Amino acid sequence: MSGWQRELAALGELRADEPLARHVTLGVGGPARWFFRPGDRAALVAAMRLVPADVPILPLGRGSNLLPPDEGFPGLVLDMGELANLRVAGREIEAEAGVRMGRLARAAAEAGLAGLEFMATVPGDVGGGVAMNAGAFGQEVADTLQWAEVVLRGGETRRLDARELDMGYRRARLPDGALVMAAGFALTCDAPEAIRERMRSMRQRRGATQPLAQPNCGSVFKNPDGDYAARLIEAAGLKGLCIGGARISEVHANFIVNEGGATSADVRALIARAQAEVAARFGVRLEPEVRILEGRS
Repeated sequence: MSGWQRELAALGELRADEPLARHVTLGVGGPARWFFRPGDRAALVAAMRLVPADVPILPLGRGSNLLPPDEGFPGLVLDMGELANLRVAGREIEAEAGVRMGRLARAAAEAGLAGLEFMATVPGDVGGGVAMNAGAFGQEVADTLQWAEVVLRGGETRRLDARELDMGYRRARLPDGALVMAAGFALTCDAPEAIRERMRSMRQRRGATQPLAQPNCGSVFKNPDGDYAARLIEAAGLKGLCIGGARISEVHANFIVNEGGATSADVRALIARAQAEVAARFGVRLEPEVRILEGRS
């Protein structure tokens, strides 16, 4: 270690060449050159001031929507798991970036606050959920988000109104290089048991239609306008297709599962095959929902 790495290590846990396969739900990917876990928002802000501008930074929650390359990530991965404070105040909930969305949904239900039920089915954290406007079962983050607190590359922090994020289907427009540190949600009152029943129903439907027993990265593709990626992939005859240790799920064609020993290259090959076949047969270009990282040069 030298220079900024030593200063970073004084702020929290810093590791070199940490395998990303341990930190993403698909279980693939090579090492991150640097892996840092800040203990709180202040440490995160300080880290953003220290890291040189030419070092790529990747925020990481549960890694449920991430496909790192086999050759590894050349920059610094920020594990946001310690940013896990959550506060209920009246009809509003404030949650830090590392709060699991399932935990946030349960806290809302206990407080008799509705609007976040879908989060009980999303295997990710608040920071990533805001950054991609996560959604399911007709709900999405944008429905209830009021503000997001972000930190920029130089360590400047801002609180942005949700309207400033121009949120759309699986996207939010954050300032360049900004990371979500916390978010606030405005909810509506309902009976806790009614909220919990909706959550149970969503979890049951998810369990019946998605390959939850195998490592996966969630939905691989965004749904094209007026259609479903899973329908198109299945209609193209690709359901169950296997390359290496990766397979297009036979339970849900918009999922790719790791059957054991899969590489990122296997998954990328299946993504490319699905895009090519669907484009050739139906004239539709499938856009990835999973974030595909570039590797070391």
